[in-house]
Parts: sequence; C-alpha cells; structure tokens
Amino acid sequence: MTTTELSRSLVASIRPSSHKPNLNQRCICRLPAGSLSKLSLALKSGGASEISRSRSVISMAKNSGAADTDGGLTYKDAGVDIDAGSELVRRIAKMAPGIGGFGGLYPLGDSYLVAGTDGVGTKLKLAFDTGIHHTIGIDLVAMSVNDIVTSGAKPLFFLDYFATSHLDVDLAEKVIKGIVDGCQQSDCALLGGETAEMPDFYAEGEYDLSGFAVGIVKKESVIDGKNIVAGDVLIGLPSSGVHSNGFSLVRRVLARSGLSLKDKLPGKTITLGEALMAPTVIYVKQVLDLIKKGGVKGIAHITGGGFTDNIPRVFPKGLGASIYKDSWQIPPVFKWIQEAGGVEDAEMRRTFNMGIGMVLVVSPESSRRVLRDANEVNKAYHIGEVVNGEGVSYS
Repeated sequence: MTTTELSRSLVASIRPSSHKPNLNQRCICRLPAGSLSKLSLALKSGGASEISRSRSVISMAKNSGAADTDGGLTYKDAGVDIDAGSELVRRIAKMAPGIGGFGGLYPLGDSYLVAGTDGVGTKLKLAFDTGIHHTIGIDLVAMSVNDIVTSGAKPLFFLDYFATSHLDVDLAEKVIKGIVDGCQQSDCALLGGETAEMPDFYAEGEYDLSGFAVGIVKKESVIDGKNIVAGDVLIGLPSSGVHSNGFSLVRRVLARSGLSLKDKLPGKTITLGEALMAPTVIYVKQVLDLIKKGGVKGIAHITGGGFTDNIPRVFPKGLGASIYKDSWQIPPVFKWIQEAGGVEDAEMRRTFNMGIGMVLVVSPESSRRVLRDANEVNKAYHIGEVVNGEGVSYS
C-alpha cells in the first residue's frame, strides 16, 4: 500500500495558540480506494496496579432494522444497544483490569497522567444536514476533556483525527477552528492531529472525527470517589442541551415528528437544528476551580447512559443515588424529544443528560459553599443525595 504523508507539528505549549489553524501543519494520510488500515492495541505490561484504564462504548446507528411502531421509541429501536456496550466493557475488563473510569490514569512520578478519547457520534449527521460545522470541534474536545477532569486532572494537550473521502479544505478548516476554540475553552494545547483522505470510504461531503486528551493531576489530589458516603450531596451543572449523545434516537424522533431541522423548536424562536447542534459545555475551568476550594469527592460526566448509568460509576459498592426529579430546569429540547417520540421517562434518563451535564458529589458541609461558588459562574442545582443501596432512583 502506498501512503503519502505530510508531517506536521504544532506548538507544544500548555496554552493553545490563538492563530488561525494551518491545515498544512497536519499529518495527512491518503489511502487508495478499497484499502483498509489495521489498528492494533498494545497493552503495556508492568505497573498494572497503578494503571487505571477508561473505556466507553459508543454505538452509531446508520439504519436500524427496527421499524417504527405506534409505541414509544427507545434507543435500542434507533439501533443503539447500551446493554451490549456494557457487556463488551465487562469482557474487555477481563483482559485489561482497571477499566471503568471516565479517564485512564498512568503513574508519572508524584502525579498521574489522565487520558481520554471520544468522538461526537451521529451528531455529525446533523452537522451534515444543517451545514453547522464550526462548533462540532468544540463538541469533540468537550467529550474528552470533560471525562478527564472528573479525576481532577488539568488538560494538557489534545490530538484530533479527521477522516474524509475527499478533503474539502474550507470545510475542514471550519471543523478544526472549532477544535481550536474547544482547546482554548479548556486551557489546553492542540498538540497535533491526523487528516486521513480515503477515497470511496465516506459519502460525498461527509467526514468522521475522534479526539484524544491528556491531562495531569497530583496523586494526592485525585478525585476517585472512594470517600463518598450515604448522605453526601449531588450537585448538577447544567448542560446546553443534548450535547453529543443520543443522536441516533434524536434522528429517529425527528423522522417520526414530520418536522425538519429548519422548523422552529415548538414554542421557541430557534430552529430544531440550532437547538440540537448547541455545542457541548466544557466544564474544565469551572470544575477545577471548585475542586481547588475543597469538598468535592466524586464527579460524573453525564454522557451515553444518561443519569442511570453514569452517576453510579463514581460510587463505592453498596451506594446509589436518589435524584430529585423537579430540582432543575429541563431544557425544552428534551421535552420535545419525549413528546414527539413518545419516549418513556426511564428511557430518557438512560439516554440523555436531561439538562445536567456534570454531577459533583460533595459533603453536606461543603454543599452550600459549592452551590454558591458554582452559581457565580453558571446555575447549579442540588439534584439529589447519595443513599445506601445500589442504583439510581427518582423521587
């Protein structure tokens, strides 16, 4: 296989450069039509007791085999099986013990490097349909840096992967400008990336994205949830909307509703496309500031799996969460999704963030101060408490 590569290097400073991104500084890999590249995963041996690996499974449904019925839609109807993803993680954990956190921890002296990787799922389909490409890069950065900050890590740098069948330089520049914006919001460097041009692999005008973030935290400052006890308080930081999960179900709901992305969100002045494409909130600076002031015991990034699957990931065994259903404002876009798709409450809570993108677990003594400090930046809500007994209940 013949590969043409153009190597590039971006400034490796901790703070991102504000200059206009230069696509000629990316590593561009062109693959002949019909060729496939092999990806191998190497697991480093030794020091396994200090290595914590993250793992999340994102299923991106293209066309589900399930036909719409008059009943309520589910994520599985849309082609995404969360249970199957959880089973895969369980099997991988047998081969690579330590998997399960939001970020993977690797020991480095008196600190841990914390790494995370993610994409933006089928939100890309809406970017193609709406022509909104300048914010999808923010989503890409957010999904990884929000994961690693749950350990208390400050993001250091970010790497991206942009793949397409035919490189449209103007479009790619818009996407990468969003990545630069996301890095600036999270105070990390865009250290490098890869642009892969693969003829016939993607539909005309389409592309795929993935991102990789690395941060650092002192070992004595790691947020790991080990000290969480029953009675601790759950504080929710608001989302901007759907963020970057659940879009296979969103697209199925949109098709059932008979509306287009250009139609107004019912009762609002913005279009459905604008509401659904709102970029993911980057919580890094706010969360790190709250951690510095003390009292934060655990942090959950509410992504795929929603409240039901993500909040328990930070708890010790034997503990669960009691969520106060009416303790925060649910954005109108979720109400439209539920009504237009006939989606059950439990399915909404296991698929979407429902208006809360990050959950902090704090001691009761610290909760008032944390709520006050959080509200100085944005709204924050007392959304529940830690209880004895595993699982998530709603009251």
